[in-house]
Amino acid sequence: MNLVLHWFLPTHGDGRSVVDRPHVTAAATAAPRQPDIDYLAQVAQAAEHLGFTGMLTPTGSWCQDSWVTTAALLARTRRIKFLVAFRPGVLSPTLAAQMAITYQEVSGGRLLLNVVTGGDSVEQRRFGDQLDHDLRYERTDEFLAIMRGIWEQGSVDFSGKHYSVQDATAHTRLPTPPDVYFGGSSEAALPVAARRADVYLTWGEPPSVVAEKITRVRQLAEAEGRTLRFGLRAHTITRDSSNEAWATAQRFLDDLDPADIAASQEKFAKSESVGQRRMAALHGGRTASDARQLEVHPGLWAGVGLVRGGAGTAFVGSHTEVADLIEEYHAVGIDEFVLSGYPHLEEAYWFGEGVRPELIKRGLLKDSPS
Repeated sequence: MNLVLHWFLPTHGDGRSVVDRPHVTAAATAAPRQPDIDYLAQVAQAAEHLGFTGMLTPTGSWCQDSWVTTAALLARTRRIKFLVAFRPGVLSPTLAAQMAITYQEVSGGRLLLNVVTGGDSVEQRRFGDQLDHDLRYERTDEFLAIMRGIWEQGSVDFSGKHYSVQDATAHTRLPTPPDVYFGGSSEAALPVAARRADVYLTWGEPPSVVAEKITRVRQLAEAEGRTLRFGLRAHTITRDSSNEAWATAQRFLDDLDPADIAASQEKFAKSESVGQRRMAALHGGRTASDARQLEVHPGLWAGVGLVRGGAGTAFVGSHTEVADLIEEYHAVGIDEFVLSGYPHLEEAYWFGEGVRPELIKRGLLKDSPS
């Protein structure tokens, strides 16, 4: 299967260093590039021009609303899809089904959905969600059953622990429902992915570890009579030479404030997210002076995760080396990559003009995006 590449829309702001992410800790510096619609349009248009298929747009109290922002960008782009992240607990599944159908109609089929169940109770309570970790995944399972049922059947009657709907419908049937992307590393999450997702997303752990997770999810999906695709979320630092790339990683590391690292690690230690704990385990919170000390697999750097929640690893190296690492992940079952870099505008060009042609040359990527 050919690879599918997505980029990231920085609706929290952007900058030339990892510390420019304002949602990391209260002490983190404000992003020097604010997420106004003109800058976000530049990033989206660059990703489209460079051949990316879609753009992940995050969700949370620290960024703009993903539905509204991406809808505004439809008129500023022509082809690229928007992988809209949303939290099932903050709206009804019937409304979500209607919103997705409307988005598909308005955009000409440019919607993808990233379901974020939520691994942080503090963040969830900001949205009025009081359920604990495992119950949130239980609710997500019911939510997706209803939403997908409306898309596929037209009308749904459902009575569960968290939702009860009668004759749940939308204004029209959807010829091509958006693919559902779903992440989660806990025992509560994996069966939901197997039953409801089209693409299972995981963060950038070493390929051997990712292979083990893929095997587990694939077995669960097979038991449900389903087949999933698999995607990986990571950052990139790719340059014309390996030395240039690692020099950039070193600059990122040098820019980090030890106090901010400590505050971030304290916050991450309290997270209910199994995936977040796995990201933190890669670097162990150690404040290395040499970026290479945080290389956890050839070309895989854990330094981003010292202060950034969620995806905490980056592919670092020359364009050829980054393509090698992508090919290594592809060999264990990863078909889609959701990538980002600092700043998102410039790094999109580094990857799109450097790594993408290498992947095409190897026969891993079509010359025209899907």
